Amino acid sequence: MKTLLKHRLVAFLSLVFILSACTGGVEEQESTEFKLNYEKFTLDNGLEVVVHKDNSDPKVAVAVLYHVGSNREKPGKTGFAHFFEHMLFQNSENVGAGNFIKNVNDLGGTFNGGTWTDGTIYYETVPSDALEQMLWMESDRMGFFINTVSDWGLENEKQVVKNEKRQGVDNRPYGHKEYVKLKNLYPEGHPYSWDVIGSLEDLQNATVADVKEFYDKWYGPNNATLVIAGDVDEAEVKTLVEKYFGEFEPRAEVEVIEPQPAVLDQTKLFYHEDKFANLPDLEMTWPTVEQYHPDYWALNMLGQVLTDGKKSALYKVVVEEKKLAPGVFAYNSSAEIAGTFSIGARAFDGVNLNDLRAAIFEGLKRFESEGFSDADLTRIKIGQETGFYNGMSSVFGKASSLANYNTFAGDPGFIVEDLKKSQSVTREEIMKVYNKYIKDKNYLATSFVPVGQKELVLDGSEKASVVEEAIVQGAEDNPYEQGVTFEKTASKIDRSVAPPLKGTLSFDPPKINNSKRDNGMKVFHIYQDELPMVQFSLRIKGGMFLDDPAKIGTAALLDNMLMEGTANKTPLELQEAIGQLGARVSVFASKEYITISGSSLAKNYDQVLDLVEEVLFEPRWDEGEFDRVKKSALNSIQQSAANPNAIASNVFNKVLYGKEHIFAYPTSGTTETVSNITLDDLKDYYNKNFSPSLASFHFVGALDEPTVMNSLKRFDKWEAKDVEFPEYEIKTADEGSRIYFVDYPDAKQSVINIGTISMNGDNEDFAAAEVANYRLGDGSGSILFKQLRLEKGYTYGAYSGFSRNMNGAPFTASSSVRSNVTRESVDLFKEILDNYGKNFSQEDMENTRTTILRSNTQSYETLGSLVGILQNISTYNLPMDYIKKDEERLKSMTSEDAKEIIGEYMNPDKLIYVVVGDGKTQLDLLKNTGLGKPIVVNPKDEKLELKKK
Repeated sequence: MKTLLKHRLVAFLSLVFILSACTGGVEEQESTEFKLNYEKFTLDNGLEVVVHKDNSDPKVAVAVLYHVGSNREKPGKTGFAHFFEHMLFQNSENVGAGNFIKNVNDLGGTFNGGTWTDGTIYYETVPSDALEQMLWMESDRMGFFINTVSDWGLENEKQVVKNEKRQGVDNRPYGHKEYVKLKNLYPEGHPYSWDVIGSLEDLQNATVADVKEFYDKWYGPNNATLVIAGDVDEAEVKTLVEKYFGEFEPRAEVEVIEPQPAVLDQTKLFYHEDKFANLPDLEMTWPTVEQYHPDYWALNMLGQVLTDGKKSALYKVVVEEKKLAPGVFAYNSSAEIAGTFSIGARAFDGVNLNDLRAAIFEGLKRFESEGFSDADLTRIKIGQETGFYNGMSSVFGKASSLANYNTFAGDPGFIVEDLKKSQSVTREEIMKVYNKYIKDKNYLATSFVPVGQKELVLDGSEKASVVEEAIVQGAEDNPYEQGVTFEKTASKIDRSVAPPLKGTLSFDPPKINNSKRDNGMKVFHIYQDELPMVQFSLRIKGGMFLDDPAKIGTAALLDNMLMEGTANKTPLELQEAIGQLGARVSVFASKEYITISGSSLAKNYDQVLDLVEEVLFEPRWDEGEFDRVKKSALNSIQQSAANPNAIASNVFNKVLYGKEHIFAYPTSGTTETVSNITLDDLKDYYNKNFSPSLASFHFVGALDEPTVMNSLKRFDKWEAKDVEFPEYEIKTADEGSRIYFVDYPDAKQSVINIGTISMNGDNEDFAAAEVANYRLGDGSGSILFKQLRLEKGYTYGAYSGFSRNMNGAPFTASSSVRSNVTRESVDLFKEILDNYGKNFSQEDMENTRTTILRSNTQSYETLGSLVGILQNISTYNLPMDYIKKDEERLKSMTSEDAKEIIGEYMNPDKLIYVVVGDGKTQLDLLKNTGLGKPIVVNPKDEKLELKKK
């Protein structure tokens, strides 16, 4: 068929922002121009294709967006769009069962898919020599999928989706909130009246015939947008797209769904006693409008001006004055046919949600009377510009954006209009939509409280209907035979063999400049000018490792306090100064370092660094802010105590490191240790441990090395000091492999953590160990993922890997599995881990080598990934060319080398197993796993009380 070229378009984004200077004056800034070139054409069968050329790196992103989401489902068959997204990764006639995932991994690429109310997208990023293979595979899913669907595959994928629902909804605090909100906001049968993941009952009842009907209706070329972005030749892309997609016949025309906004005739109040929640939670929701409605942009801005910043009305009342919650949120969420506006907060322990609602309404009244300033609006708009550039920093970001705008706005270039409309929103328009949709209007409110705390819910609330699935041992076995026979569909081309890779793949790592200031601070610099952006970090070694063991959480509190103003700026003034530059500045404390990070437009770098200088050298040490930060930290610790993954992590670390080691505890500390911390403790930590001799500055962006080096003169006044590092001995609870169990009553899933302390992060074998682990658990092409998810359907995902710490780097394998296969999952993990080293072949080594070498083409894509490379060099004392050196070792590794690494650092005889699950149904089943009788752990006991069952 002949390809029809509709039009060629070059989109220019030229945005001029009027920015407030830090002093409060107004100054006009130079315009920032972003150029996005793309070409759009349409095949005769209706497939719309967008091509964006970006030769900055040898990679390409392919995205296919089908205009079908949960809003196209039928009552009684909910969750189908999301379920179908899973099915498309299983098989197709020519690529073969399981080979889509395997091939992308072998090519050194990444992939995923996503489903929401209005669409389903599939995407891959691979080295550019594999473009034709990706088009071959994507076209096979579009045109040659349905004959491969089997009863076995259908049932297996049902279990995977059920696991996803249990993990994200049933087993998660506040997980049912979206279901309650949608069910009661929209009338029965409305396309948004169920959540995207749908009903497990509907899913269980799905048949192969249902799958075929869905595929035939929605997965035609005339209901899809294909985007190819990256290192490509446009003429070649046209030829390849016509070759692989041109022969598909269009399906029936897809009907347009007209907007169907929700209507509330009265305010509705619902409550749920959540067995997994520790704190009361309130969310209030108002109906609004669909995406791209004339009021859409002002509603988005309204959400930000209500809560963005310390002087926003809701923050001032709820957080600072009433002290009812550590934060408050407000946001507009507009989809294809309807929208909502939500305001809410997760309150402090014991807060009555009636008081929280009253505070929210008080904040809204203040907003009505006081409004917001021009500076507030300017700050938000310049932040949007920075966010836009960050979103465009990867080829995947470009591909997904073009696909979304083409599908839902009818034009990939609508990105220009979208930003223009957002940037032109006025104060009057924001107040207009507030009065039109929020003020004195009916709303729906959900009160989620811990079990037994019903007295905290909003007065007059009705008990919400929540569907929780019973876990029955052995109830989900797959009764069908694996595999399916089918007659291959005829094609105009030979699709039986994967196309060869094109050309020679080569790439050059970025040039790294490094130096050292006189006070000992190391400097690392990479010039990258694809976007007019910079990203940098100042990392100081120490972190939690330097905490007083009786006051763990000091470094974590300090990272918050450093952002709570400076000697010359109140917390509000500091926040405003950063925001007016469209910048992001943050401080983060980890186990072994504290990092101050920043990003901004290149033209604003010096002003942002001025603010970082203030943050570093002139902390404000405000007692009132410290009290708020500390209370918020305790609130977060209380929340994590109800999270099964956090529980598993905390117990796992205590068993691995030994309860006397500081890493046995979370970086945030415990209720006991944080309660002991004073503001003087933070000052003492800062004065003793902040030294340039422990610091490294990492810069990536559109400024050359001399400019950056000149900017760092401001840090030369920082005087070095001697910092004393403690010594901790790692004392794993058991020398041999053992199993520990934590009871999490009524858990719908069990969390499994397995591991051992392997080495220190600067060990020269670290990279080789990551190579040895790759086939086991590094991603969706691994043995763990394949066997636990794809073959058994026990879990949504299973992985393994090494975490890089200077002081005891653990090797871990982990998963969350459905509760009724806990024992089977532990047995399967043990079988795989026991035999992995024995079975590692030279073929495995060759495949691993090829995949990792190819995947390194994506190591230099974003500013963030480049900063990460510099941070690895400075934090773990790695050579400047460590990536190349790691590659050289990889090229020479044999299977015997890998077996030796596996035996030393992943020894199955030294692996500790920790399981968090429902004790009454699962504990007894774990008695005969070959790991000894389970040792029951009380996670609330800080001394790690162990008792053998």
